[in-house]
Amino acid sequence: MPKRLTAEAYVEGVLAGDRIILSRAITLVESQLPTDQQLAQQVLEQVLPHSGLSMRVGITGVPGVGKSTFIETFGKHITSLGKRLAVLAVDPTSQRSGGSILGDKTRMEELSHDPLAYIRPSAAGNSLGGVARRTREAMLLCEAAGFEVILIETVGVGQSETLVRGMVDFFLLLMLAGAGDELQGIKKGIIEMADTIAITKADGPNKAPAEQAVREYQNALHLYPIAESGWTPKVVTCSALQQQGIAELWQLIQQYFALVQHSGYFTRNRQTQHLDWMYSYIRHALEDHFLNHPAVQNQIAPTEQAVREGHELPVVAARRLLSLFLHSSCSS
Repeated sequence: MPKRLTAEAYVEGVLAGDRIILSRAITLVESQLPTDQQLAQQVLEQVLPHSGLSMRVGITGVPGVGKSTFIETFGKHITSLGKRLAVLAVDPTSQRSGGSILGDKTRMEELSHDPLAYIRPSAAGNSLGGVARRTREAMLLCEAAGFEVILIETVGVGQSETLVRGMVDFFLLLMLAGAGDELQGIKKGIIEMADTIAITKADGPNKAPAEQAVREYQNALHLYPIAESGWTPKVVTCSALQQQGIAELWQLIQQYFALVQHSGYFTRNRQTQHLDWMYSYIRHALEDHFLNHPAVQNQIAPTEQAVREGHELPVVAARRLLSLFLHSSCSS
């Protein structure tokens, strides 16, 4: 493992756009070591004034929708306009082995060699929504490094995508045409959060079904209340392979940003997200402190067994462990 730098060295490297130091800084904030967390806190505090200026776009979709192919084509279009792009792609973590694929640079080979693009894969771990717990911190570091557009690719397997929506400015939902509701079950929970729905692979024989899907989703969106942003969600088609609809989609996103910045919603939304981030961190910190408390650890195994075997109600078990934790914490 490379030797840790000083906080000043990390900050200087990140602000200079040094990708090696940027990657090391992101690794630092993802570390679970207490000493690394303290150092990461110092780095983040110093880069914070240099962050917050990017366009943050979350991208999710059903399995098989072609997120990686879309992001590569979409990303290449963004960099062709001279903009610096960072892709924070969260890989699914195996709940059995704890391992993750982390193969984004392989899946987006052309984009990964683009001098204006930076791709950072991170394991989602046990986080809901397919977002690594440190995605927000990684996003701030990328912004401080000068990246103007941040794309966050989520796992997209039906987990709580609310977490994704809570850290980006624009939420893009990729969908397929002609697939049954069983495959597209993910849409039921997140379609109302989407700022735009893009029907992918709209080429060849898929073009007509894609146009039909546009009409169906437009009708469905009319059933939802007007978004707080004042933006009317759009439904479009695109083909990453044929590079069709990509430029139009980017123009649509720019229109959205122009609207919300003019109305003041952009600033209000960012402020709300900062507060959500604070409370999210508190919840995670409390959970970690609770589970790592010696008194609780001694009782976890027998308590889990009692709950599994039906000898103790889950709520009663939870209250007992919480009481043990609070009593031990207060008396120590």
